[in-house]
Amino acid sequence: MTSDLFGNAAAGYQPLAARLRPATLDDYAGQDHVLGPGKPLRLAIERKQLHSMVFWGPPGVGKTTLARIVANNADAHFIQLSAVLSGVKEIRDAIAQARQNKGSGRDTVLFVDEVHRFNKSQQDAFLPHVEDGTIIFIGATTENPSFELNNALLSRARVYKLRSLEPEALQGVLRRALAALDEPPAASDHCLQLIANAADGDARRALNLLELAADLAADAGAGRAITEQTLEEVLQASLRRFDKGGDLFYDQISALHKAVRGSAPDAALYWFCRMLDGGCDPLYIARRVVRMASEDIGNADPRALGLCLDAWQTQERLGSPEGELAIAQAVVYLAAAPKSNAVYNAYKAARADVEATPSHEVPLHLRNAPTTLMKAEGYGEQYRYAHDEPEAYAAGENYFPEPLRERQYYHPVDRGLEQKIRAKLNYLRQKDRDSDQQRY
Repeated sequence: MTSDLFGNAAAGYQPLAARLRPATLDDYAGQDHVLGPGKPLRLAIERKQLHSMVFWGPPGVGKTTLARIVANNADAHFIQLSAVLSGVKEIRDAIAQARQNKGSGRDTVLFVDEVHRFNKSQQDAFLPHVEDGTIIFIGATTENPSFELNNALLSRARVYKLRSLEPEALQGVLRRALAALDEPPAASDHCLQLIANAADGDARRALNLLELAADLAADAGAGRAITEQTLEEVLQASLRRFDKGGDLFYDQISALHKAVRGSAPDAALYWFCRMLDGGCDPLYIARRVVRMASEDIGNADPRALGLCLDAWQTQERLGSPEGELAIAQAVVYLAAAPKSNAVYNAYKAARADVEATPSHEVPLHLRNAPTTLMKAEGYGEQYRYAHDEPEAYAAGENYFPEPLRERQYYHPVDRGLEQKIRAKLNYLRQKDRDSDQQRY
């Protein structure tokens, strides 16, 4: 029987990451932006001033460990629940235990891992017990609390954003782990760097990779060293972090879109490759790229939309890698193309008018008159057939409902093909003005 750094008994095998879980802030890696000297969270922990909080960050950055340190430093009882595995019964049992602790004068930290997986009513169940001090609530989530947690719960807890660990911090974790092994294998700084890079900011993953590499080195014998050859076997199945339903997903597609909009083809390619590297479906990216062509390039270069549709079709027909190369071509083209969001803005403005104004009837002169009755009602009267007019344009004609006659949604920019479109529309509008003056 062994025990961890918090004195909890544990039988049998424990992963290296669990065995080496830090017990104090001095051993905790990273998060200097919230735990550096003088930072509010560090001061609260050092002064044993407990308050409810939410740790928001990617996997493996130390959310659970930090919650344990908070409780341990304040000599508070620590109860851990998983929102994946726990339900109403487990919550009630934890609250009952916390009441007993409070009766004996001891605080209770109730830590809820993946708290975003609790529904609204489950989250609400904590509120009265946070209010009366029965529990110090600490939640951990990989998702944006603004979207996933109730406002009532958020108003009672302070949110701390934890960041992915930098490679240097991970290498420090790996060196401490090596020193703690019973029979540590030799490992060069270069090999530790390779593990840190592959862990992609996740300390738990880094330690798991190190443990696997150490086991392979032991099996190989011959000096018990972790070599590049050892790491090739360990890292070949390692994927970078990419949560297809979470913040990282939306952050990266947002970065790709903004790089395209900002005419930065190199950065756009980087984010495109990052998403592919993380396992994103190329067809999803292809669909979003089509959106970019209409939203950000528009009529400044109408060829962009066709190119993006061709890339999407190439991915559907040929798959990887040919399809991905076609999408990359489209991404670069969009980034380099002249930009216009004039159509995008015009569409939004027209939609807003439709939603905000009454359902105006179609003017009589614009209506079809396929029957005698409709003709008798005046349908189609005074309609001017554009092809019969000079320059095929019926100057002064109105195609809006009368109350919206002067509306203008589309304002072409002075870039790309829209330069010519702009000039053409200005010319036609001048003809309309001239026609109106002649009429009156």
